[in-house]
This record gives sequence, structure tokens and C-alpha cells, in this order.
Amino acid sequence: MVYFNLDHAKSFVDQSKLAESRKLAEQSFKDVQNKTGKGPEWLGWRDILKDPNDALLADIDRLAGEIRSKADVFVVCGIGGSYLGARAVQEALGTFFPSSGPEIIFAGHHMSGRYLKELIAYLDQPKADGEKKSVYVNVISKSGTTIEPALSFRFLRDWVHANFEDAQKRIICTTSESGGALNKLIETNKYKKFVLPDDIGGRFSVLSAVGLLPIAAAGIDIRSLFYGAVDAYQNYEKDPSELLDYVALRHALYESGMAMDMIASFEPELGAVGGWMQQLFGESEGKNGKGLFPVLLGYSTDLHSVGQMVQQGQRNMLETFLVIDKAPASLSVSANEENTDGLNYLDGKSFHEINSKAFEGTREAHVEGGVPVISIHFPRLNAHSLGQFIYLCELAIAVYVYNLGENPFDQPGVEDYKKAMFRLLGKP
Repeated sequence: MVYFNLDHAKSFVDQSKLAESRKLAEQSFKDVQNKTGKGPEWLGWRDILKDPNDALLADIDRLAGEIRSKADVFVVCGIGGSYLGARAVQEALGTFFPSSGPEIIFAGHHMSGRYLKELIAYLDQPKADGEKKSVYVNVISKSGTTIEPALSFRFLRDWVHANFEDAQKRIICTTSESGGALNKLIETNKYKKFVLPDDIGGRFSVLSAVGLLPIAAAGIDIRSLFYGAVDAYQNYEKDPSELLDYVALRHALYESGMAMDMIASFEPELGAVGGWMQQLFGESEGKNGKGLFPVLLGYSTDLHSVGQMVQQGQRNMLETFLVIDKAPASLSVSANEENTDGLNYLDGKSFHEINSKAFEGTREAHVEGGVPVISIHFPRLNAHSLGQFIYLCELAIAVYVYNLGENPFDQPGVEDYKKAMFRLLGKP
């Protein structure tokens, strides 16, 4: 089971304040369970784990198998929660340099015309054998009108229809059950459709078809991922004490003046996982002048860029490490006769062991420098443990934001930039 280490942060808070936060977290957890807190209509991410839909998992796996056998490129068109979760799982569990299966490319997560133009040009390029690329597109949008994915999908849809006679089979839409622009296109063109339930918000949607189809298309076992989350759901329903300890400590640190939560890892495959966590936490807690600002750091790279700031800058930050305890066999260092680089003292040590000591040393230095450190540990990184982690984060942020007295599931501030942008663009 994925677990917490809170030992390097507890001394930074008053124990009576921590006890108050813990008592508050117990009530907040009950509000999640009983749907008595703010935004109860958005708790569907728990319901899908309470009553798993194995038929849906099988349908997704079947289509993903078809995509893997027929596609050279699978384009996932979405923004925010519509792509961050899938990308996180793929990067965590895939290989750094994949050599099989469809190439998975993300689009619609920004408004770069250059990117889209070059993407379409890349899709136009024939394969090494001279044949054209086989391309499938999955557009993900509840409304179908979010400007970033809608713009990209307009061009991608036209390209697919211009290049393939069976275009309607190559475009898959994940959207709301009814209403919205995508449902009109689905009805007209008979595209394959998956439903994003109305009671699941985008950043909580990775374990729905939103995330599961792209993840399955990457060859990852979605059943193991999903049932890892189911295990976490069942375990925390029985005994949430460890999770509530984490929520209480994070809340007590916030109440003591912390302003930032630096999400860091020494494992590059967890970089996108941290990015998913950054959105989940940031959009959920940043309301009415409240919340910890989530900062994403990739160590040891960023120790050589902002490490000085973390070590000796303002003492208003806490640090959350994502840690893999045991990793698959990797490179080990061998002694070199010349030892010009002075690294022979590492003889026999694996890169994972070296990386682990780098984490421990960094944690020690940062704590001594006045930074409280929390760590979340994967005993091993696999689909099952990553599923556990996903639900752990979803539940933790829901309870934490209830501690703040806010709604974890809305994002009213996101609409402000859209209103100004649409006005400047002259939208009717």
C-alpha cells in the first residue's frame, strides 16, 4: 500500500494546533463519506470505485486493443484533467523511449498554432516504408466548446476525414451524456462515444474513460490501475487514520504560515504524476485567498536551479516528495582503473541506491534549513500502486479543502481569464 512519512514535518507545528486540525479532518472525512459537505454532486469519483463497472473496463480494453493493432499514432485532444492524468500514468509506467504500440501525442492543451501546424505536417509524413500513417483521435471535453481542445479538434477532425474513408471509426469522443457540442457531432457522424459522468469533474476523472482509454491504448493494464484505486477506497473507508494524519499535518502547516507546497521527486518518471497532482491540488484549494500554492520540482535537476532558494529562501514552504522504495534493476557503477572522475567510491552501487541517498541527503539538508518535509512512498511503482496513489490524492485534497471551509470541486476563478479573453477576441 502507498504510505506516508510525516516524521520530518511534525516538529514544525504546534501539537495542540495539529490536534485541532486532526479533529477537523475527521469531520471533513465524514462530510465526504456522507455527502454533507460543499459540492456533494461532484463525488462520482468515489461512486465509480464503490461500484466498479467491469463492462466499461472491458469495452475500453477492447477498443484500446484495436487502436494498438491498427494505429501508428493516437492523438489525445484535451486540456487540464482531460489529459494530465493519462499522461501521468503513461509516463510513470511506460518506457522513456517506446519502440512498440502507437505513438501517443497530446494536442489541445494549449493554443500554439505552430505546434498544431507541425503536428498535422508530421501526421502527413509517410512512414519509412512509404505508407501513410494510421491515425486515431480521442477528443475529450465535457462541453465540447473549451477553446483549446475545440480549436485543435476542428483541424484534426477535418484532417482525419480528408485522409481516411473510415474516419468515423477513427475518432472517439469522451464527453457528457447529453448536450454539448460534441454530442451533436457524434450524432451526425456516428463517432464512438464514452461518457464522462456528470458527477465527476475533470481533475478527478483519470479513473473514468477520460483517462482509461488513452492509458489502455499505451498498453497499460487499466484493470490493475482501477482496482488499485478500489483497494485504496476500501482500505480508507475502514481505516482513514493515516490519510487523516497527513491532511491534518498539511492543514496545520498551512495554518502556521506555509504558503507553498513543493511537489518533488528524484524519479523522472514521476514528473508528470507531480504535474497531475499540481492541478488536482491547485484547482481544488486555491479559493478565496486560501490554499498552498503547488510548485512542481524535478530533482536532482532542480537542485541546480532553485535548490538555493529552497535551502535558504523564505521559510514559507513545505516539501512533498514522491518516492519509489524499490525499483527494477538498473545500471550499477563499476570501478575504473584511472578513476579520473573520482567516482570509484560508488563501486557496486546502483543508480537507484545513489538516487535514494540523494533524496535522503536532500531531505536532511532541507529540514535542517527549516523546510518541513512530507514524503509519499510507492513500495514499488506499478499500475496497482499508482491506482492507490490516485485515489489517495483525490480523497486527501477533498478532505483538506473541507478543512479550509471551501468547495473542493468547483473552479470559479478559471472562468475569469476566459471571460476577458473572449471579450478581447470579440466573441458574441
